[in-house]
Amino acid sequence: MKRTFEFHYDLISPFAHVALARLDELPDDVTVKPVPVLLGAILHHWGQRGPAEISAKRLHTYRQSVFLGRQHGVDIRFPPRHPFNPLKALRMMAGADADLETVRRAFDFVFSQGRAPDTDEELAGFAEAVGIAVELAGDDAAKAALRANTDRAIECGVFGVPSLVCAAKTGHEVFWGVDAFDMLLAWLDDETLFDREPFRHLDDVTIGIERK
Repeated sequence: MKRTFEFHYDLISPFAHVALARLDELPDDVTVKPVPVLLGAILHHWGQRGPAEISAKRLHTYRQSVFLGRQHGVDIRFPPRHPFNPLKALRMMAGADADLETVRRAFDFVFSQGRAPDTDEELAGFAEAVGIAVELAGDDAAKAALRANTDRAIECGVFGVPSLVCAAKTGHEVFWGVDAFDMLLAWLDDETLFDREPFRHLDDVTIGIERK
């Protein structure tokens, strides 16, 4: 029986580029559907800031992504500016319902070639590299598709990218980031993993203090 995961991504995430390289580790019965989302809107919903928006965390994040990439055979080259505005490129991906191979070409453009598709010239280069019409960047249906993807991701509990999301017995299981990939593999091997200790009691842990 096939199991389907949604791969939620934003083109500004170097960790999503690394995660793509690990998808081949998934069992043969797992199908992955890529879903472009706008990370900025997700972070805003949950009241978070992106790691690159925190000055003390920015360089550490870049170093960590490059290090993880090298561990998994991915050489990462950052674009000259980051974070950049991915909105138009994401609209193109959403409007074209881009498959995994197209998504891989898109991330290669950003984090292998080191190019940010946030100017008219680079957006045209991005369109040529991935094989999607640049006109989709301004298409109303493409805009609506990206908004719908993002809203649905939030409803599923996605709080960052990359996230691999699967429907579960109650709601959805969300596996966020490259560092959760081994946990995902363990869960795929045994979907009752979180129903037993030492995981089961975690749902009952209460919040002791909240920042205002």
